Amino acid sequence: MAGYKPFVPRPVQKTQGPQQNRGRRPIKENPNRINNEITAPTVRIVGDNVEPNLVLPIAQAIALADEMELDLVEISPNAEPPVCRIVDYQKFLYQQKKKQKEIKAKQTKIVIKEIRFGPQTDDHDFNFKLRHAENFIKEGAKVKAYVFFRGRSIVFKEQGEILLLRFATALEEIAKVEVMPTLEGKKMNMILAPKGKKG
Repeated sequence: MAGYKPFVPRPVQKTQGPQQNRGRRPIKENPNRINNEITAPTVRIVGDNVEPNLVLPIAQAIALADEMELDLVEISPNAEPPVCRIVDYQKFLYQQKKKQKEIKAKQTKIVIKEIRFGPQTDDHDFNFKLRHAENFIKEGAKVKAYVFFRGRSIVFKEQGEILLLRFATALEEIAKVEVMPTLEGKKMNMILAPKGKKG
């Protein structure tokens, strides 16, 4: 399209001279082109109190935003024609940041906690570690339970597997086995994950 230039973000405010911003934080750039920064000759307008599929020359679009005492914000520069929203730009930026925070909060990090056993762990130690595992799972973490075989204790690998399966059974109301007991070198590992909430 004639007269259309590629988008290069511009600073929110211009400095007065080379010394103006020394010792201060860098000036932030607008993530969108607004008002007179928009270079497309024609734009599609969206926003509250705007008729559907409204396409206007850029000068008329800016004038319409001015009448409403709002900003013209380019939200889809690569559309044909580019799409602009009539909105309070500061409010628009605030809403965008809020959405990003909400998305980030929903992206839960997977935490794996480890519980170590010996092949001949007694009941007291077993129950102590079981309580720890319950707390980890209720907090949403996965639990990697493993039996470590020292030296010749590898002969007790069947005993280690029984211990891990007993551990999984004790937690079956709140956790599911994600990886069954598997021998890797001197360790037999099992991974438990929290069960999804019902309803």
